Amino acid sequence: MDEIWERAVETALEGQTDKLAARTLTLDGAVKCIQGRLPTPSLFEKFENLQHLSIANIGVSTLEQFPRLRNLVKLILSDNRISGGLEFLVEAGLDSLRDLDLSNNRIQYIEDLAPLARLRLVSLDLYECPVTRLKDYRSRVFGLISSLKYLDKMDAEENERPESDDEEEDEEEEDEEDDPGSGEVDGEERPFMTNNGHSEVGEGIVDEEEESEADEETETETGREINGVSQNGFRVEVVDRDEEGEGGGGGGGGGMSLGKKRLTRRMKMMT
Repeated sequence: MDEIWERAVETALEGQTDKLAARTLTLDGAVKCIQGRLPTPSLFEKFENLQHLSIANIGVSTLEQFPRLRNLVKLILSDNRISGGLEFLVEAGLDSLRDLDLSNNRIQYIEDLAPLARLRLVSLDLYECPVTRLKDYRSRVFGLISSLKYLDKMDAEENERPESDDEEEDEEEEDEEDDPGSGEVDGEERPFMTNNGHSEVGEGIVDEEEESEADEETETETGREINGVSQNGFRVEVVDRDEEGEGGGGGGGGGMSLGKKRLTRRMKMMT
């Protein structure tokens, strides 16, 4: 019988050989327990880091010698023939177990669930078990297992359980990321940026420091022009009137004076 289980486990692992790396093992309907017993515990105890074990619809009726899986968080035992013996789960030391699915089994009495109070279950599913037809079933189970938050996928106020608490947290984080804020820092407005990288206090208002720098540059350029030096480095000389008069005597009334010729030549060089 154990050989059949071993082959079923190998098939479920899909070629994975590192048993310590396995986190999930699903064997639903893979083996039929003719005598209603699970295989020897060592078959599962090799998976020390297993967190999710599903052995639904295998015909198991007793949980005796349940494997010690201290990291197991979720256990699915639905669609079997279990009517009691839940103390074997406690004896297995399932300290990390939070989610237990016993739906469609043969549990009839609230007292059969008493051992589960020693575990720290958050979710318990007993859907389609005979015990669900008892009077005040829900309130009695919540009263029995103080750590329980969800019973048959609903909380004590019969609000439906979300598919995953982790998904809810992710959605909250996404909502926070979608709200980038008003763009203000410590109540102060951020300065506007121009295309050349300089800041402006407001639209159309130039920073006073930049304006003063521009004034200084204008004054400097004006000073250069006054001293007779233009931006391109050429000098413009002011021709003396006497020099202009000397040129006028030789050229006649229609000729160009020497001073004017010099001025014209220098102006051409500038242009």
